[in-house]
Amino acid sequence: MSLFPQSFLDDLRLQADIVQVIQDYVPLKRSGATYKGLCPFHGEKTPSFHVNREKGFFHCFGCGVGGDVFKFLELHEKLAFPEAVRQLAQRFGVPIPESADRRDADASSTEREALLKAHEVAEAYFREQLASPAGAVARRQLQQRGVTEATIQALGLGYAPVARDGLKARLLAQGLALPLIVRSGLVATRENGDTVDRFRHRLMIPICRDSGSVVAFGGRTIDGEHGPKYLNSPETPIYSKSRTLYGLHLAKPAIRKVGFVVLVEGYFDCAQVYQGQAAPAVAACGTALTVQQAQLLRRFTNRVVLSYDPDAAGQGAAARSSELLVSEGFEVNVALLEPGEDPDTFIRTRGAAEYQARLRHSTPYLEFLLDRAASAHDLTSDEGRRQFLGEMLAVAARIPDAAGRDRFGDRLAHQARITEDVVRAEIRKAAVARQTSVTTRAIAAPGELRQAEKGLIWALVHDTPAALSALGLLDEADMDGLAAGDVFQVAQALHREGTVDVPAALLRRLSTRSAELVAAVAAESQPPAPPTDCAHAVKRRRCEQERAAIQQEIDRLQQSGAGDAGGALTTLLQRKTDLLHQIEQLMFEA
Repeated sequence: MSLFPQSFLDDLRLQADIVQVIQDYVPLKRSGATYKGLCPFHGEKTPSFHVNREKGFFHCFGCGVGGDVFKFLELHEKLAFPEAVRQLAQRFGVPIPESADRRDADASSTEREALLKAHEVAEAYFREQLASPAGAVARRQLQQRGVTEATIQALGLGYAPVARDGLKARLLAQGLALPLIVRSGLVATRENGDTVDRFRHRLMIPICRDSGSVVAFGGRTIDGEHGPKYLNSPETPIYSKSRTLYGLHLAKPAIRKVGFVVLVEGYFDCAQVYQGQAAPAVAACGTALTVQQAQLLRRFTNRVVLSYDPDAAGQGAAARSSELLVSEGFEVNVALLEPGEDPDTFIRTRGAAEYQARLRHSTPYLEFLLDRAASAHDLTSDEGRRQFLGEMLAVAARIPDAAGRDRFGDRLAHQARITEDVVRAEIRKAAVARQTSVTTRAIAAPGELRQAEKGLIWALVHDTPAALSALGLLDEADMDGLAAGDVFQVAQALHREGTVDVPAALLRRLSTRSAELVAAVAAESQPPAPPTDCAHAVKRRRCEQERAAIQQEIDRLQQSGAGDAGGALTTLLQRKTDLLHQIEQLMFEA
């Protein structure tokens, strides 16, 4: 259930004049139907930041950022959505309504506060234990890893003793109830019903929100005899690993100063980068970077350097993270270390200055993927080159602009020792074919959108009823492979839910990059095309693609000499005829 009623959000958005709000931060000048100014999210000398008071959104044509008044405060003030809502409500004197489930909300809030207190108590307990005689082995291991006392204090490192219920007793003594302690994940229930400390004989690493509150722990085994190498807290009402980045609370100030962040794999990689002041660093909580973590990070920067382990698993993770981050609008580089090294060991043996040099000479992610694939294939053989080219065509097809694809194609041709014109032609084919399998997050740049998609997006903001009526003509198959397919699917879902202000809800529900795409198209002064014509064009495209695929299958059957076995050829010919009639009808209606 939403924290705020939709009717309240719609009313607040109407009363919170977006021009008035943004002018507190950015000098704006009237320019026709919009206002212009220098973008506060990237350095520029020529104004490319536009604010549309009537439609209630902003968009920068320089860096692509955009959204509504809530999104502006979220980005500029580094606020979560609820905090942005409350700040606007207070400023414009709009009372926040009592929700129907206020008592449930109050109970939930009380529980969350108690869980935060439990983790605060636990952190203090683990710190005490690290300083006690029982923590001598853990202190020695930290010393061997080169972790200083100042870093131990900054990271809040501690030690969980061997005792079964030392932390449990401390938590109970603080007045926390046993059921809540179990829900916190700090205490576990055994099969026989006994409750014991989850973490025992482990080096303890607090995991914090970006605000600094401890919400979970990671426990590293001391001697390798007490379970897995790392044991992490389970998910709780205050901790979701897919939405948490380790070290972000310490890295925030440096990220704002240097303008980028280093993404590493482990707790101690983070610790060494932080201790050496080499760069702001964070680590994903969990086995792989998530969209939610990327969107959290984008509140602070859009530039990331990946510094993962150089083994196969680490470089595979780097490739996946690169593509996810790029799809969320990040500029991504990859820093490469020697085999057997990671940021922790590299800084301990070679120093923070040498690590900074590796970051400065990090490789743009496309080149990283190209070099990685080249090393995995025998490019002296025709088969090796064919496999290499096939793998890289899929990468090239996801590059949003044609010029970038051609530059990548030239590098690819050089690696594979194939004529550049041939590779460029194959990439263009792949770029077209990719539209049948593009993921919902792989949104193209506005210049790559079909005119029909632009027209529907523009109408969703400026003529919502007409746009929703046009979208009602489309089914799921029509939207398959569209660069803006996820925008249309979300808009349809909002319409089915009875949402009053579809454009505003759309911007909130979409991914960061998709929302910026909508804002960019909506900022155009004239509609690209009428929405019904656009819907017909989209349906016509799908019919033409299906017809082409059927023709290929007809050709294959005819060339095989198999005749009309089982009536397959007759069925295909009939379907082709039906599609041609449908295409003609759609052209007539347009």
